[in-house]
Amino acid sequence: MFTRFWLVSVLYSTWWFLDRDTPSRGGRRCRFFQRLAIWRHLRDYFPVTLVKTADLDPRQNHVFGFHPHGILVAGGFVNFCTEATGFQLLFPGLTPRLLMLPLWFRVPFFRDYIMTGGLIPSDKDSAAYLLRQEGGGNAVVIAVGGAPEALDARPGAFTVLIKNRKGFVKLAMEHGAPLVPVFSFGENELFDQVDNPKGTWLRWIQERMQKVMGIALPLFHARGVFQYSFGLIPYRKPIFTVVGKPLRVERNEKPSAEEVDAMHEKYLEELCKLFEEHKAKYGVPEDKHLSFV
Repeated sequence: MFTRFWLVSVLYSTWWFLDRDTPSRGGRRCRFFQRLAIWRHLRDYFPVTLVKTADLDPRQNHVFGFHPHGILVAGGFVNFCTEATGFQLLFPGLTPRLLMLPLWFRVPFFRDYIMTGGLIPSDKDSAAYLLRQEGGGNAVVIAVGGAPEALDARPGAFTVLIKNRKGFVKLAMEHGAPLVPVFSFGENELFDQVDNPKGTWLRWIQERMQKVMGIALPLFHARGVFQYSFGLIPYRKPIFTVVGKPLRVERNEKPSAEEVDAMHEKYLEELCKLFEEHKAKYGVPEDKHLSFV
């Protein structure tokens, strides 16, 4: 603050204080930002395609479970934080908001940037605020596997971290919001990752850092700008993000553990069904299946 730009620091600090609750109150989406031409170029780079399998009622709020996380959640960002793939045309009346680690909303200026894309903190209060809104029309998009799942993101991997992740199911039950499974084919094909099987020193360090810092640090690599052998630019691999059929959820403000488990099991069945029905279209071998951990 004590520099010749002190006035900027003071003004922004004041703005940050006054605006501190905005991320957890639906954020601040900007249609102009979401329609920028750069996002269409990003879409075409991979390319990214959003696939609709069923209509979603805009009079209801929904909980989208996004799988897999991948390294950068590229499909999630392009499809749900920009209008490059036509979400509003495919699902009129619905407004998606992708959840992101709360720590990023503490970074000056960056917090304002990510909010323009409709990103909100990945905590219960932020999601619940949107699901409580009367009239529906909100789609809360949760990368269920989160940062830890990124440690298993590599080409050919179909490992989904979800067995003990039931908070999103309970959240949907508490608000009576339909659960919508989403599988992003190609998400794990964008980067190679240094081998880090469980039990190795590298995986131990990564998991420890994830617990301390809240973010995963996978050692990934892909291509460069002018060569294809090494770099940090993702490979040009197609991403097909398939939005499944909504799973009806009855409102239950205080669901029991057994009721959450039962709904969680139904969700896993629907996710498996979605994957099996579409995998052949998007180049997944017949003998490949989802692995839940």
